[in-house]
Amino acid sequence: MTSNRRALVTGASAGIGEAFARELACRGHDLVLTARRADRLEALAKELRERHAIEAVVAPLDLARPDGPEALVAALDAQGLSIDVLVNNAGYGVTGYFDEQPWPTHAAFIQVLMTAPTELAYRLLPGMKARGYGRIVNVASLAGHVPGSAGHTLYAASKAYLIKFSQSLALEGKGTGVHTTAVCPGFTYSEFHDVTGSRELVSKMPGFMWMDAQTVARQGLDAVEAGKAVYVNGWVNRTIKSLFKLMPDNLALKMVERQGRRFRTGPHNA
Repeated sequence: MTSNRRALVTGASAGIGEAFARELACRGHDLVLTARRADRLEALAKELRERHAIEAVVAPLDLARPDGPEALVAALDAQGLSIDVLVNNAGYGVTGYFDEQPWPTHAAFIQVLMTAPTELAYRLLPGMKARGYGRIVNVASLAGHVPGSAGHTLYAASKAYLIKFSQSLALEGKGTGVHTTAVCPGFTYSEFHDVTGSRELVSKMPGFMWMDAQTVARQGLDAVEAGKAVYVNGWVNRTIKSLFKLMPDNLALKMVERQGRRFRTGPHNA
C-alpha cells in the first residue's frame, strides 16, 4: 500500500541519500530520486518499486547547474507531482587549500551544498504550507558544529550554514505543519571518502567513531517527525559537539588544527 506522501531525495544514487530513499520507501512514501548518475537511480527506483509497491520517479540532474533546482521543480509541477518531504542530501568535498582550486570549482560546490538546497526549500515550501504538511531534512554534519579546518575549506562552512538555515525554517514552520531538521552525522560509511581520496587516512579512525548510512537516515527521519530542529547522530558525535561548545575558541581551533594534520590529503599533509 502506498502513501499519499511523496519525498524528493537529492544525491540519492549512493551513501546517505540512497539510505534515505530506502528508509522512506520502507515507510510507504512515493519517491522522486535525483542525482547525476542515471543508471544508479534507475536501478534503485526499480528495486524499491518492486519491493515496496510504491511509485519511484527518476530525475537525473546535476545540481551544480544554476538553473537546476528551478528546472527540477518545474518538471515536477508539470507532472502534477507534489513534494511533501524534501531531503537535501547532495554533497561532496573539495580537497586542498582554498586558493589552490580554480574559482569555478568553489562556485559549483557552493551551488550544490548551499544554493541548491536553499532554493529547493524555497520553491517547495509554499506547497507544503498550503497542504498543511511538510518535512525538510537538510543533511548537515558534525563538521558544522566544530571549528573549520585547513583543507576542505568550504565544507564545514556549508554545513554550519545548513544548521542555521534549518533552525530558522523550523521556527518559521511552527503552526504550519512543516518541520525542518538539520541532520548532523559524523564519520559515516559511504563513498564520500573514496571520492575525496581520503579513504586511507580516515580508515585510521577507531571503529566506534563510524556509523552506517541506514542508521543515520532512520534517525534523521525520526528527528524531523519529532520536530527537532537539529539532530546530531550518535553519542560519540554528541559528546564531541558538547566538548567543543564548552572549549574556549582558541583552544578548540588549536585542537582542530592538530587533528587535521592527521587526516588531511594533498600537498599540505606534512
